[in-house]
Amino acid sequence: MDKSITRREFLIKSAAGAATAGLSTTPFQAYAEKSKTLRIGYLPITDATPLLIAHAMGFFQDEGLDVTTPVRVRSWSTLSESFMTGKFNLTHMLLPIPVWMRYNINAPVKVLAWDHTNGSAVTVRQDSGINGFADMGGRQIAVPYWYSMHNIILQMGIEKAGLKPVIQNQSIPLKKNEVNLFILPPSEMPLALSGNKIDGFIVAEPFNAVSEIKTGARIMRFTGDIWKNHPCCVVVMNENVTSSNPIFTQKAINAVVRAQLWVTQNPEKAAKILGRDGKKYLPVSEKILLRVFKGYELSKYGKGNIPQAILHPEWSAKRLGFQPYPYPSATRFILRQMQKTLMEGDTEFLKKLDPDFVINDLVDDTFVKHAIEDVGGPSKFDEIDIEHNTFDRE
Repeated sequence: MDKSITRREFLIKSAAGAATAGLSTTPFQAYAEKSKTLRIGYLPITDATPLLIAHAMGFFQDEGLDVTTPVRVRSWSTLSESFMTGKFNLTHMLLPIPVWMRYNINAPVKVLAWDHTNGSAVTVRQDSGINGFADMGGRQIAVPYWYSMHNIILQMGIEKAGLKPVIQNQSIPLKKNEVNLFILPPSEMPLALSGNKIDGFIVAEPFNAVSEIKTGARIMRFTGDIWKNHPCCVVVMNENVTSSNPIFTQKAINAVVRAQLWVTQNPEKAAKILGRDGKKYLPVSEKILLRVFKGYELSKYGKGNIPQAILHPEWSAKRLGFQPYPYPSATRFILRQMQKTLMEGDTEFLKKLDPDFVINDLVDDTFVKHAIEDVGGPSKFDEIDIEHNTFDRE
């Protein structure tokens, strides 16, 4: 099981990782160097789409940046540790992860933009009998990481249904009102579900689509139908880079925002580029990726279907969206939810955090605002509310 680690354990593991990667720097020192080459790390999930499309389409190069081929890693722990040892200087992370990194281990990580919105779902076996959160009592549900939007949103649903999330060994019997949560890497979830090892999971795409298409699993609920246009992964860099090399940083964010806009306008082309028959960034077929980018039909997921994955068609949400602006109200809400979400490891530091302080300390929206203007302004993105206050929402 992937457990949270202490600062000392992290430093030891990071030092070992740096040695393995051939880095002579110690943890957190890697970014004292002037960044000349963009080094991207990513998990093979559609959350990484803007970074991958920016690379595939040459947007980073258009900005005058040298960029290496993005490196695929298997788990959030590996991605986080590789980022902190300097192997990567641009990556995507589940928004709660940089909160943990900055305020529990004093890592100089900065959130510069949202990477995408929505893009996740709760998926269950076809024969599970789980049609809603209320049916999860006594069940085993996998999450990709404790510090994840998935864990937060899942527990919101469980508790609203009057059930109790617990974290315990799967062999221990559960009470009827208990839902056992545990960590599985995203790529392992479809096989575990089809093999009856778990009853359901909540995770980023394309693994919900993989289970749908390959094993007949059902989408119980789209997360974007629970929290409209919620953030999930964010774009992060090291604060030492953003402060010492703002031009480098701005160019990187320009390319990412340009990619987000391109994907919203060209979802089919994006699916073709990303898949294993294209540039092979993701180990799935174009068919599966098209389900992710285009598969949000009311006929398949709305009223009359069991489970009903879309309860709010009036929201006109998307299965996966791309909007770069990091709304402060969302960060505030996430912090408050994190403070009451069950996780393994030491979470005492969360209780001391003031959400308004974190909004200003963790997030730097300077670069993304410039990048949004550079592609034509907020009106280019459907999810940015320009009718009221451009950079505010509830």
